[in-house]
Amino acid sequence: MQLARIDGNIVSTISHSSLQGWRTVICQPLDSDGKDEGLPVLAIDPLGAGMHQSVILSTDGSTTREVVKDKNSPLRNIIIGIADT
Repeated sequence: MQLARIDGNIVSTISHSSLQGWRTVICQPLDSDGKDEGLPVLAIDPLGAGMHQSVILSTDGSTTREVVKDKNSPLRNIIIGIADT
């Protein structure tokens, strides 16, 4: 699991079939002090987190593939919680 901040949305006219109907967002991983850590990642967002909101990411690809019901899905990150401040 990783703490992250929502920094944007991804819109695509063509995507992998497992991502159809899912909101895909850009997440900036954060360290324990809330500062940017590493490069942004893509994640599906079944919870509807708002822009710049802190979220909890699961980086376990098997969880994401289970949710989208496709063992070949290319996306490995999924938002599993919205963090309170």
